[in-house]
Amino acid sequence: MDRGDGMHRKQDWGRDRDEPGRHGHSEGHLGGHSGSHVGGHIDRDLDRHLGGHSDPAGHPAHVQEQARAMLATALAEARTGLAEGGIPIGAALYGPDGTLLGRGHNRRVQDDDPTLHAETAAFRAAGRRPGYRGTTMVTTLSPCWYCSGLVRQFGISRVVIGEARTFHGGHDWLAQHGVRIVLLDDPECTAMMRDFIGARPELWREDIGGE
Repeated sequence: MDRGDGMHRKQDWGRDRDEPGRHGHSEGHLGGHSGSHVGGHIDRDLDRHLGGHSDPAGHPAHVQEQARAMLATALAEARTGLAEGGIPIGAALYGPDGTLLGRGHNRRVQDDDPTLHAETAAFRAAGRRPGYRGTTMVTTLSPCWYCSGLVRQFGISRVVIGEARTFHGGHDWLAQHGVRIVLLDDPECTAMMRDFIGARPELWREDIGGE
């Protein structure tokens, strides 16, 4: 099990909400967008909206720093995957108190296993747990329907997303069903995926189940 990265302060991202709205959609091509406002709760920047719900001390800047530090772990995994000749998507699962539980990257190519998306790799690395309420899944890219289903199935409370410009996955749907979504629109995440999709479009279509 991959443990701790020095972030042990309890987080409070506000209450999860389940409001009516439209379903998300999937765009497996370049030029996708970050998503229009939908039902549920999507924070496109941590310096917006969180206000006094950010943490016990009410410091949104501190919460933003925490989320971007979490994303840095996922980004490191994505870079490792790219260096291995794989698909550059990384993820990490954090406990309610900010403890790192597991991390991983897409290993479809490396392990010849189509189920090893970044989120599932991080989830497996975290090991068996009695429950996932209050946990946060961090991923460099909007989760596909397969990984979005994992989040819903096990009741993961929050998902921090590096970007949704190159692929608009299931995060709208997750928000609609009460999962808190934090969309950071990170330029490095976007550039890494844009370059990869441009260089290996056939592998990308394979990973997302495209034709």
